[in-house]
Amino acid sequence: MKLLHEPETEDPILSVVNLIDIFLVVIAALLITIAQNPLMNPFSRQDVTVITDPGKPNMEIVVKKGEKVERYKASGAIGSGDGEKAGVAYKMNDGSIVYVPEETAKAASPPTK
Repeated sequence: MKLLHEPETEDPILSVVNLIDIFLVVIAALLITIAQNPLMNPFSRQDVTVITDPGKPNMEIVVKKGEKVERYKASGAIGSGDGEKAGVAYKMNDGSIVYVPEETAKAASPPTK
C-alpha cells in the first residue's frame, strides 16, 4: 500500500518503451510520405512526369522512367532555335486539330515549259 506522501519511482523500462513508440510513429510517417511521392516511391512501376512552376522562367520538368530520373530546367529563352515554318495547324469546331503542311516554293510554282 502506498502512502500519499511517498514519491513514485518510475520504471526505467517505461521510458524505453515510450521512445520506441515515438520512433515507430516517426518511421510510419516517413513511409507514408515516401509512398505518396510519385518520384521517390521505389514500388511504383509507372513512368512519371512532374512540371514545377509551369510557364515561369524557373520552370523545371522532372521525368522518371523506371529507376532513371532526369531533370530539365528552363533556359528562359522562349521560341529560340533554328528552323523554318513547316505548316499551319487549325483547331476545328469539334476540338480536333488539323495540320496543313506548307507547300515548298518548287511545288507551289507552275511547271516551266
